[in-house]
Amino acid sequence: MLGAGPAYTDRVGASGASYLVRSGSTAVLLDLGQGSFPRLARTIEPSALDAVVVSHLHPDHFVDLVPLRHYLAYQFVPPRRVRVLGPRGLLDRLDALHAQPGFSALALDGETLDEEPRRIGELTVQPRRVTHTEESYAFRLSGPAGAGLVYSGDCGVADDLAPLIAAGDTLLVEVSFGVGPVPAGALHLDAPAIARLVRATRPGRVLLTHLQMGFDPEAAVRIVADATDAPVTLVEPGDTIEVGRT
Repeated sequence: MLGAGPAYTDRVGASGASYLVRSGSTAVLLDLGQGSFPRLARTIEPSALDAVVVSHLHPDHFVDLVPLRHYLAYQFVPPRRVRVLGPRGLLDRLDALHAQPGFSALALDGETLDEEPRRIGELTVQPRRVTHTEESYAFRLSGPAGAGLVYSGDCGVADDLAPLIAAGDTLLVEVSFGVGPVPAGALHLDAPAIARLVRATRPGRVLLTHLQMGFDPEAAVRIVADATDAPVTLVEPGDTIEVGRT
């Protein structure tokens, strides 16, 4: 867990959404939100990433592609490169931020996501469109054997995630509005919605993330835990989870 924060927080040192998934020699990064690059660089050589997979085009999920690009471009001669998969227009936004066409292309190899599965090293990544922005994705990552990992990204309808979840999977899911309710039009999840989802899908473990400031984390965990026999925890940056183990 490189970052687990929402778009804003009063917690000094907190960082935006970013989750490093490793299987054997494969390393895939799910999102790269604000402030998460330093923890990435302390955890793995960033140029060794097989891919960065971005869920949607809100900056708290991708803006640290900027320091990643700088690192790849200026730390090495010649520049190194990393594969970046995301919704349409992702790298164009980085170029526009700097008013510099080709800014991203110096070190990032962009690929546009759809709902077709992608093979990245030892991992299969299955994207699925979810309700949030015009083009937002959740993902299921699976390796050679065992349970998978389902990451919600930001999601406004819990049922959108159900087709991705196999019994026993680890579910990494946003709980932005804690015990709820979610304000009208916010298109995020709260603990009661996640509780209904886990009753129907039976994941083997539930990891809550992306909790907005001002909400009680223990109360959110309790609501979800009452709906399942699986372990339920709120993740923190620096946590390490072995998928398929409790």
